Amino acid sequence: MHHKEFEKSKIYITNQIVEYIPSSVVSKTILEKLTGTINAVSFDDKEGLPESISPFDAFVQIIEGNAEIIIEGASFFIQEGESIIIPADKPHSIKGNERFKMILIIIKSDPQ
Repeated sequence: MHHKEFEKSKIYITNQIVEYIPSSVVSKTILEKLTGTINAVSFDDKEGLPESISPFDAFVQIIEGNAEIIIEGASFFIQEGESIIIPADKPHSIKGNERFKMILIIIKSDPQ
């Protein structure tokens, strides 16, 4: 499925790119390239993402609310305006203790 990329040379209000939908996690693709992706993601109250492992580093910035990100069993409580890098090849999950929004940037790279 091909996503329509966001219009370039235009100003966006970052925390309005994606809306909350009840009992849902919603992701909108801002940019999608072979070299990586930028998504805006909203999590309704108590929503999250189950544990997974990515082959690439992921930069997460909280743009509204706050989130709990668990990396290799350690919890990080991240507030609006803060960010964290989830390392490649490490188990991680995301818990929303309230509704929140984040920007997710994944830079793809060839294995070294």
